[in-house]
Amino acid sequence: MKMEMDFGKIRELAKKYEPDISRFLRDMIAIPSESCQEEKLVQRIKQEMEKVGFDEVVIDPMGNILGYMGNGDRLIAFDAHIDTVGIGNRDNWTFDPYEGYEDDEKIGGRGASDQEGGMASMVYAAKIMKDLGLLEGLRVVMVGTVQEEDCDGLCWQYIVKEDKVRPEFVVSTEPTDGRIHRGQRGRMEIKVKTTGVSCHGSAPERGDNAIYKMAPILQELRALHENLKDDPFLGKGSLAVSEIFFTSPSRCAVADSCWISIDRRLTAGETKELALQQIRNLPAVKAANAEVSLYTYERPAYTGLVYPTECYFPSWVLEEDHPVTKSMVDAFKSVLNREPVVDKWTFSTNGVAIMGLLGIPCIGFGPGHEDQAHAPDEVTWKSELVECAAVYAALPRIYADRYGR
Repeated sequence: MKMEMDFGKIRELAKKYEPDISRFLRDMIAIPSESCQEEKLVQRIKQEMEKVGFDEVVIDPMGNILGYMGNGDRLIAFDAHIDTVGIGNRDNWTFDPYEGYEDDEKIGGRGASDQEGGMASMVYAAKIMKDLGLLEGLRVVMVGTVQEEDCDGLCWQYIVKEDKVRPEFVVSTEPTDGRIHRGQRGRMEIKVKTTGVSCHGSAPERGDNAIYKMAPILQELRALHENLKDDPFLGKGSLAVSEIFFTSPSRCAVADSCWISIDRRLTAGETKELALQQIRNLPAVKAANAEVSLYTYERPAYTGLVYPTECYFPSWVLEEDHPVTKSMVDAFKSVLNREPVVDKWTFSTNGVAIMGLLGIPCIGFGPGHEDQAHAPDEVTWKSELVECAAVYAALPRIYADRYGR
């Protein structure tokens, strides 16, 4: 059934809950939660969900936390990854990354933008939905996902395939700089390996140096990057050599193997097979008989569960006229009384699995800014936390009433 919504009341409640949102975010920042170390943070989120009145809170075998509100038969999900990267060089921070700080406009600390702020806004959006009776016929699930920084999308592969939770669509609350994001480039983690024969370094001609074999491959990879496909919306595919390793009996010996890691970003239309074949076709790769393969991720979650996946994360784009895109635009305009900018992420998100692998529509709107992600002195803005909570609260009802079945 269609329901009249008081958008002013939604804004009013979101503003009323600003102190609670801010306190909750400060508490989350204070708990170090790098990938595979999220357990204490999950328990803190569970506590907050129970406090505000979630109908059901589940922690799955991987360690993801799923908070449900409403009892309708149509499920809509909101996603925030709750793991963070490390702090890097502590000397680059002007304040304690975990103690953080707060003033009238900002909250600082590791995870403020990327992306515990999204979790704080989501929890209080669900409370607003419940307060205002916006969930007739609907059920929302606020998902705090683990291991995203290590392996984006792995959590949602597990949620859909093993937990058997498949929503109509998912809102990613990754930071969007106040914009709506409807896509991103994909990525792959590729390994290229050369092999040789070791010998004493005093007579290198007796061996076959695997590092020398890699040298021309590096040059050809650099040239390949310049010629990758471009897309008018997602932008250009890219390739960067990110790591280099070798084996050798000693510093006084010729290397008998060498391998590199490649960060390959995939634009629209680029596939796993295409990206691998482009590298295999390079003359230097063929001359060296180099092995080109995908890495596999199989690090245990904090629960001990291992859920292996190959490191392929496809690009995805939600159409401008898709009901989910239109619903988000309508929610933004109705709640915030201004026109949104609809764009895409530069970095990667759980959308690579949600939509890229699993075909579930995904749309992005989240507090914080991309340039804060993984940076020292990371901050987010209180006004964005409040605005996102308000838009999230209105979105499911707008979708169901204006565009749903």
